[in-house]
Amino acid sequence: MRWCSPILGAILGAVLGVWLLLLTGSIVEAQQAAPAASNIVARGEYLARAGDCIACHTAPEGRTFAGGRAMPTPFGTLYSSNITPDRETGIGKWTAEDFYKSMHYGRFPDGGLMYPAMPFASYTKVTRADTDAIFAYLKSIPPVNQRNREHDLRFPYDNRQLILGWRTLFFSEGEFKPDPSKSAEWNRGAYLVEGLGHCGMCHSPINALGGTSQSDAFKGGLIPMQNWYAPSLTSNREAGLGDWSIKDITDLLQTGVSMRGVVYGPMAEVVHNSLQYLNDEDTRAMAVYLKGIAEGSSPPAASSALPTAESSLLISLGKTVYDKNCASCHGAQGEGKPPHWPPLANNQSIEMQSAVNPIRMVLNGGYPPGTKGNPMPYGMPPFAGLLSDNEVAAVVSYIRTAWGNRGTPVSAREANELRSAPLN
Repeated sequence: MRWCSPILGAILGAVLGVWLLLLTGSIVEAQQAAPAASNIVARGEYLARAGDCIACHTAPEGRTFAGGRAMPTPFGTLYSSNITPDRETGIGKWTAEDFYKSMHYGRFPDGGLMYPAMPFASYTKVTRADTDAIFAYLKSIPPVNQRNREHDLRFPYDNRQLILGWRTLFFSEGEFKPDPSKSAEWNRGAYLVEGLGHCGMCHSPINALGGTSQSDAFKGGLIPMQNWYAPSLTSNREAGLGDWSIKDITDLLQTGVSMRGVVYGPMAEVVHNSLQYLNDEDTRAMAVYLKGIAEGSSPPAASSALPTAESSLLISLGKTVYDKNCASCHGAQGEGKPPHWPPLANNQSIEMQSAVNPIRMVLNGGYPPGTKGNPMPYGMPPFAGLLSDNEVAAVVSYIRTAWGNRGTPVSAREANELRSAPLN
């Protein structure tokens, strides 16, 4: 589920903060643009990268795809499984049909139910041919003998039968159906974003049951337990890309930086592990789709709960803090020095209703991913040890309201609450 996975579940995160498909015949045509259509293993590796499988199935300091990565959720901690071809502890005894059942139906070979941290609600849209290619690739990698770790879920969430209820409410099995009114490129992008990319896992609001309504897909939400806000991909006031050029979007996806913004936080991992490896055609297709789902109208401007006098004092102090610590990189007028130092003026991620991301950026700093297109990224240092809660709130309030930005001030209490947020 989204709350478990910063994985690619997320495509376009952010600008600064966290950031950001045809008729059946056309899908096949587009897929053949991927590497080595005649080599199922190479093709499977490409698709596994598109699905960002490595992010969840590799623990820190662990062996690749051997599982064991802890995924904290509001219901307890899940641990990813070993998907290397080890016959005792991995998927060595699985068949291609078994693997398809896991991807398409969210079930183990014996019919058991998978927790929806495995994004089968998205992967169900992946074609059988693509699923078989990924399986062929996973069967080709070195086996790792490492037993899966038991999940640590609270009662009653440790009862897998409860997943039946979740599936009834939030899971619809079925491969991607192209929209015949859209272009082949748009549909290819939709296939990648909605399916393998499982971007909705992060960029959709999640309810108390850990599910998402289809009508709210890609409308943004706070990632539980991680305390990052995955902005809406449909609202141009957040990460919606309706007014971005295709080049700026593809630059952000492939390199992590663009003239409009830079990815940080969980989205940086997505770019590093997954998106940078996609070919130009697929990246452009995703950009076309993401640009196309932006809504025409923007929601009303955010309102502040802080008293006017307190806001004025914070903003005044914030300018002093900004001029001393930030202006040398981001410019006296928030103009930035793109692509490496993003502009803060007219930056959607700064103005969003949620101030979580800019507060975390100031506290923890920001580190764009090293990619083929940007091998030596410039990072932003953390200020948690230099600035008080009041100063953090002040500078965030200033950048959210200066230079024509339409954000709202934030309080010292909000800054303090995020000091203890996990860094990973």
